[in-house]
Amino acid sequence: MKTLILGMGNPILSDDGIGIHVARALEGRVNKERVTVTETSVGGLNLLDLLVNFDRAIIIDAIQTVGGKVGQVYRLKPEVFNTTRHASSPHDVNFATALELGKKLGLVLPRQIDIFAIEVADVTTFSEKCSPEVERMVPVCVEMVRGVIENETTNSCKVSAKKER
Repeated sequence: MKTLILGMGNPILSDDGIGIHVARALEGRVNKERVTVTETSVGGLNLLDLLVNFDRAIIIDAIQTVGGKVGQVYRLKPEVFNTTRHASSPHDVNFATALELGKKLGLVLPRQIDIFAIEVADVTTFSEKCSPEVERMVPVCVEMVRGVIENETTNSCKVSAKKER
């Protein structure tokens, strides 16, 4: 299974760069033959170019929710965002709409997408460092992502073993 790990965010806006920090921490800690680790500051339709031709995508990004606890890591599916169809700019679309459009255009998009969203506090201060509460979650999120990838490998080995019998 060809997997993309995509760290998202703005690396100079404090906590907003958390996805990029996690992606950088994962670099060299995953099987490079099966897994591509990259980072991006783009969103909307521009994400489609990054997702094309992967079987699976693991996206890591910052999130701010009502009543959320800073540092909380959520594991989400894209369907969670179906009700938030607004974009931050009238010139682009949100993630759910971009995926829907990509499918309608016949793009080969990942069949499986997991989103690791880290609850953040500060996305407006210019800084290349995250707040301490968010920074502490980098190794936690790294291990969560590695666990998903290793579980996938274990499960595919079990399936292969069953097929060979």
